[in-house]
Amino acid sequence: MTRMVQFAWRTLVRTRPVPGRRLLDPVVTRMRVLPQDLDVMMVVNNGSYLQLIDVAAAQQIAEMGGTRLAAKRSWVGFVAASTVRYRRPLRLWDRIEITSRVIGWDERLFYTEHLITRGGELCTRGVVARRFVSTRTGDRIVPGSIVSLLAQERGYVPQERPELPADVTAWTAAWNGAPTDPAPSDTTSADLTPSARDAR
Repeated sequence: MTRMVQFAWRTLVRTRPVPGRRLLDPVVTRMRVLPQDLDVMMVVNNGSYLQLIDVAAAQQIAEMGGTRLAAKRSWVGFVAASTVRYRRPLRLWDRIEITSRVIGWDERLFYTEHLITRGGELCTRGVVARRFVSTRTGDRIVPGSIVSLLAQERGYVPQERPELPADVTAWTAAWNGAPTDPAPSDTTSADLTPSARDAR
């Protein structure tokens, strides 16, 4: 619940952009590990890392001016995919920093890296692919247009699209090429026993 409140605070309340902050600038979010982040092993649960990243992403978008622009244009962001690499466990009351930065975009999605560190030591790396959609029309917003509009709103020259890291490129190729429908089964309903049909 606390992480949801933090997310709402940074999304709905803390919307004032930081002067001079641009799209590709890193944003550091500082937090402390709380009891609700832990599992029975008394370390941060794997699912909790995504909540921590959500909070950091909300602050990042707000500080660069994206929250205000999205509200003005009636846009909303959705996570399309995410991947997390766990290196070192986090424990109760650990003070952590999450450094978030946009690492690139394509015709559909923005890609953001989130590095979770403790005392300067890397503990977790997350990468999130996010799309933006108009709540008025339901249409996807092309990332390139968001880059241009955000730069115009903030008064700086639009930044060039950086090249994605090789591992992120490979990751996006893997899930973009994956089928979205379940693979057809070779077993027909006639082949199923009554108990199997009932279970189905």
